[in-house]
This record gives sequence, C-alpha cells and structure tokens, in this order.
Amino acid sequence: MTGTTIEADEPADSGIDSDSSPLFDRLRAQLSNLRALTVGDGIRPEFRTEHVVLHSEPHRELRRYGDLSSLLRARGNGRGPVLLVPPLAAPATCYDLGPAHSLVGHLLETGRIPYVVDYGEMTRADRNIGFEDFVDDIVPQAIDRVLADFDGPAGTEVDVIAWSLGGTVSLLSLAAHPELPVRSITAVGTPLNYALVPPYPVVRTVTAPTGGRAITAVLKALGGIPAPLVQLAYRATAWERELKKPWFILNNLGETETLARMEIVNRFQRTFPGYPGRLVEQMWERLIYHDELARGVVTLGDRSIDLTSIAVPIQLFGSHRDAIVPWRAAHHGVELFGSSPQVHFTTVETSHLGLIAGPDAVRDTWPRIDGFLDALPVAALS
Repeated sequence: MTGTTIEADEPADSGIDSDSSPLFDRLRAQLSNLRALTVGDGIRPEFRTEHVVLHSEPHRELRRYGDLSSLLRARGNGRGPVLLVPPLAAPATCYDLGPAHSLVGHLLETGRIPYVVDYGEMTRADRNIGFEDFVDDIVPQAIDRVLADFDGPAGTEVDVIAWSLGGTVSLLSLAAHPELPVRSITAVGTPLNYALVPPYPVVRTVTAPTGGRAITAVLKALGGIPAPLVQLAYRATAWERELKKPWFILNNLGETETLARMEIVNRFQRTFPGYPGRLVEQMWERLIYHDELARGVVTLGDRSIDLTSIAVPIQLFGSHRDAIVPWRAAHHGVELFGSSPQVHFTTVETSHLGLIAGPDAVRDTWPRIDGFLDALPVAALS
C-alpha cells in the first residue's frame, strides 16, 4: 500500500477497510448520487457567477458580472464591455451554466466585463411582442445601458456575442440601426438560411397551396409557442440521448462529475421559455416561408432591413454535428455579410449547446472569440 510502512515482524495489512476501500467508496458515491437524483436536491446546487442587476424590467433585465475591481481593471486595460444576447425562447443562463461551463466566467478571467440582457418568461400575454420590440427597443437599449454603466473612455464600443437566434436578433438590430456603438458581432450557431434547416423546406412545400397562411393561422390561434412545447422540441433534437438517459445514469451512477454535467443540461432544458406569438409568426412568414433572411433583406412592418449592409467585423461559428442549426445554414453568413470589413467562420464539431458551453466550447469556441476580440482596435485611453 502506497505510503504505508510494513515492518518485517508485523502481519501485512489486508487492505480490507470498510472506511477506505475503493469498492466501499464507490458504493457510497452511487447511493449518494442516486438519492440526490431521486429524492434529493440534485448532485450540485445551481451555479451563478457573481453579478449585479442594473435594470430589472419585464423582458429586458440587464446584469453585469464580476465585482467593482473587475470593472475598474477592464476600464484601465482598455478592454471594452461585452453584451451577451440570449436566443429567443432559450434562457439567458446559457452563458452561465456552471463553474466549468460559464462564458461570463471565462470573459471575466480574460479581463473583460460581460453583461447579459435577459428576456425572462414569455406567455400568451406577450403574444403581441415581435421582432421590432427586440430590434428597435430591447437590444439597442441594452447596448446604451451597457456603455453608460461601463463608463469607459470616449469611443468605447460594445462587443456583442450571441448564441443561436440571439445572433439573428443582434444582426437585425445592427442592420436596422447602424449608428449603434457596436464594435463587433459574434454569432454562435445562428441559422442564416432556413432553406438549409430541416424540416422547413418540406413544410414550405406542403403549405405552398395556402401561401404559408395555414401555419400562420395555427400560430395566431396559439398566441405563440408555449414553453412546454419549446422544451419538448429541444429534447426531441437529441431524442437518442433522452431515450438512453436511464441507462446512462445507471452506468455512471458512481461518476459524480459526469452526472453533474448531465444535471446542468437537464436544468437548462427545463427552463426554456416560450415564443411570443407575433414574433413566431414573423419567423415563419419572413425568415422561413419567404426565405428573406437568406437573401439578406428582412421585411418588418413597412420597412426592409438590409443585413448585407452591416459594416462591423463579424465572427460566426457552426458545427456539422449541430442537430438544430446545420453547418451550411450557419456558414451562409460568409456569403451574406459581404459589406463587413471581415467575416470569420470557425467550425467546432459539437452539439448546438456545446458550441457555447461545455468542453468543446472551452477548448475551441472561447479561445477563438478571445483571439477575434483581441485583434480588434480599441478606444484610446483618456
């Protein structure tokens, strides 16, 4: 036994000690984990990085992460603020899932100050919320509030990072308001061509005789897509994982860290909000059926928003293993954003969530975001 001296005239220790044997320790861990997953509060408590709520209003809560010393350090180092824009119908916790899966924590470690705008719950009462509310109000307001709070030198601009449909909202916001003080946009796993996203091409063909109005009528009657349906749809994208989950738990009952990672994903899935009615109608009519996003000009009300006019550096990420946004649908942005001074595309082979959180994001996505931001010009220190 390592670290134990056995005298020649003493009997050797049998090594069978119920308090220290590997078999006993593993059994104890299995029982503890089983209890935590069934009648307990879970393997690990929910994690949240230190933050302060700057503005608490419906569908636009703004949080700043880190303490005051982190903020002062970022100002002094000339590292501008970062606004994280969450997807529609997905919780803002996607950026802060756990100690090893927190993009906000990583940004703090690299000397940046991250802010998150949180839309909160969406119910039938919010059925009149559309893309205009995000593009003309929520996102521009968040950008202005971030700059006011950061209070950096003259010329400081915001770097926007967004996952999934958060990228769509961010890109539309900047295209609609090119005067916004935005230095760059990073869109991770953002669909930019719905003709390349199954099953939408089939649905378009089937509903063509009605001009797409059949789907619009259903969505209007629903007043949006309720949270339970959104959660079910997200789980369905990884149906094999869901079917195998009981066996996965049994096979890993003694692996506390593995179960803790599973628990993080499960908690995340259970908190998906719904889609507001008007917005989901616009998604179907403008982005999917009429394919306007892929062509670069999206009609909202009586105006057209030209995404091809965006003139800030853009970074995009996609994955061939993404079951929600196929690689080609994300890569379409390389062709779409021709007016941008630079468009970077990075392939990270992982799941949709894995692009922004998890081991693959830590190893591949986050360092590429760091490199992209570090290479951009900064505001002169006053």
